[in-house]
Amino acid sequence: MSEPERTRPETTPDGHHIVVDGRKWRAQDPHIPAALAGELVKGLMAARRLVRTDPTTARPRVQDAKVALGERGDPWWEPTPEGTRERLAAAMRTLLRQRDEGKTICPSDAARVAGGEAWRDLMDEARAVAAELHAAGAVEVRQRGERVNPAAARGPIRLAEGPQLG
Repeated sequence: MSEPERTRPETTPDGHHIVVDGRKWRAQDPHIPAALAGELVKGLMAARRLVRTDPTTARPRVQDAKVALGERGDPWWEPTPEGTRERLAAAMRTLLRQRDEGKTICPSDAARVAGGEAWRDLMDEARAVAAELHAAGAVEVRQRGERVNPAAARGPIRLAEGPQLG
C-alpha cells in the first residue's frame, strides 16, 4: 500500500504565495527543476535541524537555502540583477553543502535554479559569481579536477567546496 499523497497548501491566485493557517508565505519558485529543488529542500531541512545545536552555523545555511528556493530575497517573479546574483551565490553554496564531500557542481546548476528555462542567459553571470565566491574562499573553481584561476579558465568549469564555505 502506498503512502497517502501529501496535500499541497492553498496558493494565492497568482501562485506567488502559499496560505497556511490564513497566513501568506512566499511560495517556492516553480521554475526550479525538480531534482535541483529537491536538493535545495534537503539542504534547507538539514540546516533547520542544525538550528538547535549550532544556530550560528545554521542560520546562514537556512537563509541561503530559502533565497535559492525563491522564498526569500527578491521575488522570483520580479528578478533584479542584484537579486539574481544573490540567488546564484545562495544556490551554489547550498548545493555544495548538500552534495557529498568532494563532489562538485556546475555553475549551470545554479543558473537553472535562478533562471528557469532562461538559464543559459545567466551563464556568464553564474561564472562571475563563482569567481567572486572563489576569491572569498567559499568555492574552488576547477577544470579537469585541478584548481584554476577563474579569470583564466576557458571552457567548462566545476565548483567545489572552498575552505570558507561554512
